[in-house]
Amino acid sequence: MSKDPMIRRLVRRETHSSRAIPSLVAASVLLVAFLWLALESVLWMLKDQPLLASPAQILRWLEGLPKTTIPAGMAAAGAGLALIGLLILGLALGRGRRHRRALESDRAAVVIDDDVIAAAVSGRVRLAAGLAPGQATTTVGGRSVRVQVRPTSGRRLEVESVRKAVDGELAAYGLDRPMMSGVQVLKEGVVGQ
Repeated sequence: MSKDPMIRRLVRRETHSSRAIPSLVAASVLLVAFLWLALESVLWMLKDQPLLASPAQILRWLEGLPKTTIPAGMAAAGAGLALIGLLILGLALGRGRRHRRALESDRAAVVIDDDVIAAAVSGRVRLAAGLAPGQATTTVGGRSVRVQVRPTSGRRLEVESVRKAVDGELAAYGLDRPMMSGVQVLKEGVVGQ
């Protein structure tokens, strides 16, 4: 990949999803909650009517909550809050990678979608093995490319030539991360071409 920091930043921006929306939602919820608590506290200090509940009422409600709520309800509420917390944590710490890859280039930020790689590898395999469209399917994973080939009945298929075609196609792209390739030849063939 290019050593230019601007190009590296552009590639990262295109290959990783933004965390802006989950961050904005979490910050907005917390901001509203803290502003409400601050307003209730000010109203309580001024000895004015609370909007919903004064801090003293909230404290009494929290103290009496275990006595007035059934244990199953407390457990369900706790489990729900734990799931929400895990979801927010997962959004914050998750990989956030899109199904795109950077290609080797010193002058520009070049990003290609995994579906394009899969279609190109399938096409190359069909040409190398003399297959019809639909006889080779490719799946691009995180660090691997898996090709399934359905041979034509009565014709011998050279697995090594298919593997070389896959590796040659991947090498031609100059991907930023190396990818392992796997070829699986299905037992059932298709009739004719």
